[in-house]
Amino acid sequence: MDSIDEKANVGVSSWTGCVVLFLQSLSPTSDLLSIYKDPNGKFSVFKVLKLTLSDVIGYEGYEILKLHDADPALGLELKFTAIVSCRRFLESYACGLLRQALHQHASRLLVRPEDVSIQMQLKAATHTLDLCLNDLECCLTYIRISQPMRLRDDEITQLEQALAQSYVSQTLRPKEVPNNCFLFQQRIFGDRRLTSADQQRFAAHIGREWKRVGRTLQKGCRALQGPAIDNLAYEYEREGLYEQAYQLLGRFIQSEGRNARLGRLIGALEENKLTSVAEIMLEVKTRE
Repeated sequence: MDSIDEKANVGVSSWTGCVVLFLQSLSPTSDLLSIYKDPNGKFSVFKVLKLTLSDVIGYEGYEILKLHDADPALGLELKFTAIVSCRRFLESYACGLLRQALHQHASRLLVRPEDVSIQMQLKAATHTLDLCLNDLECCLTYIRISQPMRLRDDEITQLEQALAQSYVSQTLRPKEVPNNCFLFQQRIFGDRRLTSADQQRFAAHIGREWKRVGRTLQKGCRALQGPAIDNLAYEYEREGLYEQAYQLLGRFIQSEGRNARLGRLIGALEENKLTSVAEIMLEVKTRE
């Protein structure tokens, strides 16, 4: 769990810093730079990067300033406005979680899984942070010294707007959705009881957002109300995010019985704008 000092810094706008993440594909079929330079692939690459960052950091405390050609690599310039978000990014980069998330989303949206092979390098101004990842405080100092030199690129603004629009819930619904079904992205899916396989898949992909989903599920689940979610976080803190999320959904399934339905979980994911996780739960192939 975050320390008290870190929590106090979440909203402090005076803490800013900048990094550039260089992504170089080692396979011609998964060349991110070439795909991004293709007008038909630009949005998909951007979505992969946004989903990756949201998986390992969340949604606050940073923004993408620019994507640029650093041949043979694709450069991703990030501005951080909260030290907690920056620390999470560094920790996920150092332990491989960022690479894992990037592989997962790229293999789902861009290329075949076996073709995703990417070399990474992280820099803050002239400092190569890969050389000092064992000292995160040193990395944070370099990042804070490296102040952003530009505002967000207009192209990034347009891509952000396009991505937000793609997630807008449709107000027009089919006249009739069967009682044993639910609607997701204008498609009808059969509803069913959640299984242990669903529990494992949810835990593997939800990451730090498991609490947000839990707080949505608790509205209709007595077992998750009160301090239950915080107690789960404390009890399984040492086991990590996977186990915390696994136990959350397990508690929901055990408590709700036959009413622990897939549709309720997908609804909770949609409410928290976790569309990518919902797509994974439903094994939906995106069409970008």
